[in-house]
Amino acid sequence: MATFADFGLRPQLVRALQKLQFTEPTPIQVASIPPALQGRDVMASAVTGSGKTAAFGLPLLNAHLDPDRKQQRSLVVVPTRELAAQIASHLKALSGDSGLRIVAVYGGVNFGGQRQELKRGVDIIVATPGRLLDHLTQKTVSLAGITCLVLDEADRMLDMGFLPAVRRIVKALPAKRQTLFFSATIPNEIKTLAKEMLVDPVRIDLSPPARTASGVTQTIYAIDQNQKTDLLVELLKNNAIFSALAFTRTKARANRLADALSKHKIPTERIHGNRSQGQRTRALADFKQGKYRVLVATDLAARGIDITDLDLVVNYDVPLAPDDYVHRIGRTARAQATGDAITFVSREERPQLAQIERALGTKLDRAEVPTLRRR
Repeated sequence: MATFADFGLRPQLVRALQKLQFTEPTPIQVASIPPALQGRDVMASAVTGSGKTAAFGLPLLNAHLDPDRKQQRSLVVVPTRELAAQIASHLKALSGDSGLRIVAVYGGVNFGGQRQELKRGVDIIVATPGRLLDHLTQKTVSLAGITCLVLDEADRMLDMGFLPAVRRIVKALPAKRQTLFFSATIPNEIKTLAKEMLVDPVRIDLSPPARTASGVTQTIYAIDQNQKTDLLVELLKNNAIFSALAFTRTKARANRLADALSKHKIPTERIHGNRSQGQRTRALADFKQGKYRVLVATDLAARGIDITDLDLVVNYDVPLAPDDYVHRIGRTARAQATGDAITFVSREERPQLAQIERALGTKLDRAEVPTLRRR
């Protein structure tokens, strides 16, 4: 069994890993770290929650700490603000006492503050495509010296319409660089993008389509649409559920569910596209600290939220695509832990459930709906 010590990482990184109590690398880390450390391009797919940040982050940081490799500058491009903030935080933790400057660049926050941070000098930029293009247009950042590019959650970039922006960013980069390309799934458009960006890559596929993390217990409740809130309130009477992340299809439904749970004196907050970045950041931080028991979210948050020891994911609405289901429930049972995911399925949503089960290749367990008193 491989250990992090086997990779030959710089001492600062080894100390940081020990402090974080990271002992055994995950399969994606075992497969991708060695070729990335050798300077090879990597194209990897792995299920959400498998440890991709350390898989590309450790080789990235190791190169910056190598005294024989001068003037290293790296760029990590991600689809959402939450993911940018999360990855920057993880890289800072993994870098330990190295003193590397890591800056997150994303929309919804003050442009001037980011401009000042970039002006002071930065080793690693973690950015969303739109805000990074804003900085390029304003000439507040230069990508001419980038030695390594990481593209994370590439399939989500496709879903959100960011591929043209990503191509514009790549054109601003040096042709000679290392590229690490990570995606949960590899549709044809992503294969085309990877072919444009990568040179003789090492290919790693640890994520067959619609495969869920092994530690997630998945349960289906067949329930009328107008009883979903009552069922969730009933299930939350279980005091063993300390934290639940509930996904709705729309922002309006997220607001209604959050308001309804709050009326039942269940501490609840929401996170979706109509909330400011400050509101979203505070909501997530307060949820992680236990101030709220339930966080209601749209699929904006299905990727890019890393919550340690999340007890439960609730699909209040059935997602429209199997990949969205996989990414939602991937918020629990992260890093080889265990967790629960439940899905409320109304009569109208049965076709979406059937599609998910076909993609997973299995029929999900059905649970009996408890008796619900009228509220």
